[in-house]
Parts: sequence; C-alpha cells; structure tokens
Amino acid sequence: MKIITDERCAAYSAPGHPERPARVTKTLELLRAQTELPVTWAEPLAFDDALILRAHSAAHLKRLAVAEDFDGDTPHYPEIERHARRSVGGALHALQAARAGETAFSLLRPPGHHATCDRAMGFCFLNSIAIAVLEALNTGAKKVAVFDFDVHHGNGTEAILVNEPRAALFSIHQHPCYPGTGTGNVGDNCFNYPVAPRTPREEYRKVLSRALEDLKKTKPDLVAVSAGFDAYARDPLAQETLEAEDFHWLGESVRKLGVPAFSVLEGGYSRDLPELVLAYLKGLEGK
Repeated sequence: MKIITDERCAAYSAPGHPERPARVTKTLELLRAQTELPVTWAEPLAFDDALILRAHSAAHLKRLAVAEDFDGDTPHYPEIERHARRSVGGALHALQAARAGETAFSLLRPPGHHATCDRAMGFCFLNSIAIAVLEALNTGAKKVAVFDFDVHHGNGTEAILVNEPRAALFSIHQHPCYPGTGTGNVGDNCFNYPVAPRTPREEYRKVLSRALEDLKKTKPDLVAVSAGFDAYARDPLAQETLEAEDFHWLGESVRKLGVPAFSVLEGGYSRDLPELVLAYLKGLEGK
C-alpha cells in the first residue's frame, strides 16, 4: 500500500470549520501505529500548470492567489493555492503508482471534487481527481472511470469531465444534500445515483453495487476513486447509515474490479475518519 501525504496540509484551518487538520493528522497517527497493513510512504509529485489548465480556467488559477473568501463554506486561507497544488500532486503520484501495479491512496487536504472549471466551492479549490483523469487520458489511458462514493455529489468532476468520451463518472450521493445537484444523469458519460437521507445500509449498498456494475460495463483500463467517508452513520454533515464494514467492502469491491485503481481522499468529517480510512485500505489490499 502506497500512501501519498505531506504534513504541511495541516497548516491551515478556520475556527469551527469541519474540514480541519485532524482529518489528516489523526489518520496519519493511526496508519503509522497499525501493523496489519504494510505501508510505503510517498510525497506529492511536482507538475506543470498545463495539467491544471486542462481542468480549470486560467482565471480560476489566478483567483486562488487573491486573499478573498470564495463562499461561506470555502474561505481563502494563506497559502491555499500551494496546499491545493499538493493535493493535485498527491493524486498524480497515486495515478503513477496505480499504473505501476501498486495500490495507492492520496491522503491530503483540501479535497477537490466540488471544484469546477472556474469556481472553488464546498471546501474544494482544485479538482485533483479530474486533473489526474485528464493526465491519464493524455498519457495513454483509453478509458478511465471515476467512482465517487463521497456522500456529496461530485458536481465539479461532472462539470469538468461531462461528454469526455474516454471518461465516465459514477457518483453515489445523498439527495437532498449539498450541493443540490446530481438528481439525474448528465451528458453521455456522467451517471448519478441519488440516495435519500437515512437510507438503510443494505439499501445503500445495493445502490453502490449497481453503480459498480454499471462502471464495469464501460470496460475502463483505469479507475479513479473519489473516496469520501461522509456517508458514515455518525458523520456530522450528512444523514446516511454506512459503517466501517461498508467502507471495507467498498475497498474490496474496487480491488475486485481487477483494474488498476487509485484513490484520493475527499470528504469525511467524523472523529472516526481514521478507522474508516483504514477499513477501506484493508479492503483494497484484501486484508
């Protein structure tokens, strides 16, 4: 298991904001202390702006340097552009590792799947998963599937990848919930699976299974996972029902696709996030 991280991602915060440094620092503590899963540690890759500009406008990239809040959920933090770039570099390193036959997880913040071509929103500034997908497609991948199990709709990834014939997005998310999108499929390649609040675990798993079956039909040669852990029963930002065992099952399900896959941390705001991540990683590794 290769985990890509950089502890500088804990250097920003806002009082009371759920997207807090402990999401990564506490997860790192657990992963370093556990002995069940052998871990190789790695750092984000450096990259050129051209990779960002496939997914985002030049105006958006310039806006990240302006010391002004984006919206009520998405403050402007000092150095946030550098933090967001490191998240992108983590996704790119995870992509590289997956292509080399490794199981890879990018454990960084900020998350990215709400960031659109020209807007930071929902705690997200640069769309790491979309940037990595477009890089894969530009360097030989024939078909990339994005599996987004964050409890919030991956609206930014959808907006960036819609109608890209070599990519397909499968987003399973609570509705109604932030950001309010994802009620139906979009374009030819973005497939949405809205789930009602408080859906029983067994029913939620059936929806996840259906999305995975649909994903298989696209016959991808690479899978990019937006791994959000906020469909957890005790997450403060949503009203769903999954438990740690379900995230272990999700990891197993990704492994059983039999296709190179990499995962990027998106949401997950409960105190139990470290245990949920570990359960998912163990599933990925078949443990």
